[in-house]
Amino acid sequence: MNYYIGLDIGGTKIAGALVSASGRILARTKTATPKKVKSADIYDCVTDAIDELIHASHVRLTAIKGIGVGVPGIVDTRHHHILAAPNIALTGFPLRASLNRKYKKPVVMTNDVNAGLLGEAWRGAARGLSHVIGIFPGTGVGGAVITDGKLLLGQQGAATELGHVIVDIDGPLCHCGNRGCLEALTSRWAIERDIRAAVKAGQDSIVVKLKNGKLDVIKSKVLKEALDKNDKVVKTVMSKAARVLGKTAVSLNHTFNPQAIIFGGGVIKACGDFILPIIKKEVAADTFFKKFNTCRILLSQLGDDAVLLGAARLVQ
Repeated sequence: MNYYIGLDIGGTKIAGALVSASGRILARTKTATPKKVKSADIYDCVTDAIDELIHASHVRLTAIKGIGVGVPGIVDTRHHHILAAPNIALTGFPLRASLNRKYKKPVVMTNDVNAGLLGEAWRGAARGLSHVIGIFPGTGVGGAVITDGKLLLGQQGAATELGHVIVDIDGPLCHCGNRGCLEALTSRWAIERDIRAAVKAGQDSIVVKLKNGKLDVIKSKVLKEALDKNDKVVKTVMSKAARVLGKTAVSLNHTFNPQAIIFGGGVIKACGDFILPIIKKEVAADTFFKKFNTCRILLSQLGDDAVLLGAARLVQ
């Protein structure tokens, strides 16, 4: 049998999986990403993960046909070089060449969100579909596009940064430096900002009690609990974010004419029951595509496995 290794290198964790040719995960590993270290230290963690997978699965190295890697940054269109990785010390590091030299296997890399959408298209919510968009609101907002079964990468590999599509020209400042990006309106940090503003303006919210008054970080599970308790502030803020996601889905539907738009990420995972119906309502209300639109709004299925499977699929 042929096997593949899929890796998810993130700012908080480095995860790996041994994957069969059919997409079955046979072994897993996960470790915390070391903070404030050099590229070589990240590389050592990656090779430790690969070695652990090989040892734990008792699979011979000769049976492993390739290594796929998802990284939180921009990878060139040939899947060879990390052009930018703002949140982890890998910009410019020859990760592919180093892994290829050590293991004598084909190695390919892509942005982690690209890998996640590939995973969903292979074994998840978009299985069998050739035209798919992924939007993943979490701490930020990730995006990816598959058209004709292939990732849309652009001239440098930096395409489909959907979180930085500008949806409100007079909107709030985004971390990227522009105003009114999708991320600045629908990410968890944007939702946190709007909840803090409402509380500061004198509105009552159960989030204050749930967080003991410390509102600098409001995790998705707290948002979920507040929604379950019918908190007015959180419902108002989340409704607005969901409507923006819905309107963005309409625009993306016009632009790419996909078979489906997949929504995932931490905010959706926790609060999808509240958010997705609002998105679907906005898409259904689109008069332009109303007569022939077949685009489905789907919830991601694979969770943390999406990047691992997508990375394995890419090298396969």
